[in-house]
Amino acid sequence: MRHCVALAALALAIEAFAGDEPARLVNLIHVTGSINPAVADFIHDSIARSESERAAALVIQLDTPGGLLASTRAIVKDILGASVPVMVFVAPSGAGAGSAGVFITLAAHVAAMAPGTNIGASTPIEGTGGDVKGTLGKKIKSFTASFIKAIAERRGRNVQWAERAVRDAVSATDREALDLHVIDLVASDVPDLLRQAEGRAVSLGGGDKAVIQVAGATVVTLDMRLRQRVLDLIADPNIAYLLMLAGLLGLYVELSHPGVMLPGVVGGICLLLAMASMQVLPINVAGLGLLALGIAMLVAELFLPSFGVIGFGGIVAFVLGSLFLFDAAEPGLAIDRRLIGATATAAGLAMLAIATLVVGTLRRKPSTGREALIGETCEVRSALAPRGTVFVHGELWRAEASEPIAAGESARVVAVEGLTLRVTPLDADKE
Repeated sequence: MRHCVALAALALAIEAFAGDEPARLVNLIHVTGSINPAVADFIHDSIARSESERAAALVIQLDTPGGLLASTRAIVKDILGASVPVMVFVAPSGAGAGSAGVFITLAAHVAAMAPGTNIGASTPIEGTGGDVKGTLGKKIKSFTASFIKAIAERRGRNVQWAERAVRDAVSATDREALDLHVIDLVASDVPDLLRQAEGRAVSLGGGDKAVIQVAGATVVTLDMRLRQRVLDLIADPNIAYLLMLAGLLGLYVELSHPGVMLPGVVGGICLLLAMASMQVLPINVAGLGLLALGIAMLVAELFLPSFGVIGFGGIVAFVLGSLFLFDAAEPGLAIDRRLIGATATAAGLAMLAIATLVVGTLRRKPSTGREALIGETCEVRSALAPRGTVFVHGELWRAEASEPIAAGESARVVAVEGLTLRVTPLDADKE
């Protein structure tokens, strides 16, 4: 009897153990700002971690104006090949998935948007914000259109709208995107997203089929590693621009004032960080050359005063170089023109101040040296008949007068010849 009871208890324990499913896990990451290599690396790591942890899904909460096409392609490739369901959620309200964000959203196994968000406008543009002209523009637009069509076809989404987003820069609100079958659902928050996504059948990387099971899952937020955070920060064109200017300014201060050390150390670090950011941002060599020329001319103005001529040319080259520094067929990678304007204005005011000081210095009577003696009043110490000595500026000088001047009288210096002053009586000035 006891053996039967023991066997029954063991059977119940085995059944309970077999029916106890492991807790479901959903990883969540936030992508805010431009799409760059740091973001692509972050998403790649998040997908790999979710696969290794056998997470029920990975949710990418997205809010981006766009970014680099190369980074976008890497992200899309990772999402399409993922063996874990990837859900892209454009959120919170007021967020958007512009340009590169459209590709990432369309590539997701489940695409969702929060109320009050928008998606679209994927037309490639130059780094300065203008259209890419000529044959190059046609090639880029055609390639980008085929890329987004392939993604939409793979996920069974609206191919026509996706192509128009590239060719005509069309956009859609969350409800319009849902009606157009650009996205799968509209959710108020992440729990609502998981609730609506429960039970959806998706095709994972390699063609495997799966049913999303995220009901009651524990949501864990993943953060960027320190290296990714730093790279994400300096990959911003405005930050890279400021780092470069700070680096050059620090090195200039160190070279003009040797031994200060702090400006040189800070400037060197800033310049190295700027160089690191330029390794991941598309740099226009001509723009970089113009920028360097402009800075060189501004520095030359400090040492070779040209009444602002060199400085003005430096400002023009500086502004043009800033505008064309980043050469990208994506929005969000141009330097903010307000920043360029503020920097150029500050440089212009500095050059104006320097030119004003130079002109004032040239017009001012010399206060030191032999030239400063001309026009000064001196005291005759030994009679000038016509040679003698005079006292001026706290010094005794040999002097020669055009007519005799008695000792103790005053005279005016009219010329300096070697170590001899030529003077005239003060009465001669009155006449």
